[in-house]
Amino acid sequence: MLPMLECIEAMAGAFRALFNGDARLPLRQVISLPGSPNLLALMPGQLGLARENSALGAKVITVFPGNDATPLDSHLGVVLLFEAEMGRLIAIIDASSVTAIRTAAVSGVATQALSNRDAGDLAILGAGVQAMTHLEAMRAVRTIRRTRVWSRSAERRELFARKAQKKFGTLVEVVDSPESCVHGADLICTVTASREPVLKGDWIARGAHVNAVGAALPTARELDTTAVARSRLYVDRRESALVEAGDILIPITEGAFKADHILGELGEVLMGAARGRESTSDVTVFKSLGLAIEDLAAARHIYEEGVARGTGVWVSFGGVRDGA
Repeated sequence: MLPMLECIEAMAGAFRALFNGDARLPLRQVISLPGSPNLLALMPGQLGLARENSALGAKVITVFPGNDATPLDSHLGVVLLFEAEMGRLIAIIDASSVTAIRTAAVSGVATQALSNRDAGDLAILGAGVQAMTHLEAMRAVRTIRRTRVWSRSAERRELFARKAQKKFGTLVEVVDSPESCVHGADLICTVTASREPVLKGDWIARGAHVNAVGAALPTARELDTTAVARSRLYVDRRESALVEAGDILIPITEGAFKADHILGELGEVLMGAARGRESTSDVTVFKSLGLAIEDLAAARHIYEEGVARGTGVWVSFGGVRDGA
C-alpha cells in the first residue's frame, strides 16, 4: 500500500507542507540505553493543520544497530495515526517498513531536485535494508546505468547483490573498499551504521550528488569534513540538522564552516525559495535525518489505501464511555 513512486510523491508533498507552515514538528526525543549504541526515539508531529485533513500522530521506535547481524531489523516500532476531529487512534502501522520506504523516498525527492538529470552511476555504501530501498528509489527517479555496493561485511554485500539481481533484474558490482565503490560515481548513497566517516571528500567526483542517510547523532558521521565542506549542502530541516547531524556539527566544531553552509531545506528547494545545483560540476549533499512528517505522510497514505481496499486488521482499543 506504499509503492515507492507513490511514497516519493507523498514525501514531496510533506516537505512542501512544512515549507508552507502546514505542519507542527517538535524535535524528536531520544533515550540512549546505557553502555550501548541502542536508542529509543519518540517522533511526534502533525501534518496538515486543518482538522478534516490532518495526519496527527507519532512514531515510537528503537534503533539497535547490532540487529543487522540478526534476523531482526535495526529499526523496530510503530507509527500511531490519530484523527484530529475527536482524537481517535485510527491506525497502528509497522515502523520498520514505513521507515525503510519513506527514508529512501525522501532521498528520491532530493535526488530529483539536486542531482544532474543524466546522473546514473550509483554507489551505495552499506548493504542493509536501506541499501535495497535506496536502490529502488534511485531507479525510480534516474536511469541507473551502473550500480556498485560496498559494506564492511563481504557476506552482506554479496547477499545484497544477489537479492538486487532477483528483485530488479539488475547487475550490482560488489567492491571491497568504499573508495573504489564511489570512484567516478555521480550518485552516492551512504546508508551505513558507521559512526566514523566512510566517505571522504577527495573521493567524490565533480558533479556528484550524495544522499547522506545513515548517521543521526551529533557524535556520528558518515562523511568526512572535506566531503561536506566542498559541497552545496542541503538538509531535511535546519533545526534538526543543527542539533542531531554529526556530519554537519563535527565540521562546525572543527571550524571548517558555519551553520550558514546549509544552503536550504528540501522543502525550500522544491518551492523555489532556495537555489539548488548551479552547475553540472557542483557536488551536492543532502543530509537526511528523518522527520515525523515523513512517517505521518506515509501513514496517512497507507491508512487511506487500507480503508479503500478493506484490508488490514480491525481492532478496538476502547475509549468509548459506558452507555455511549
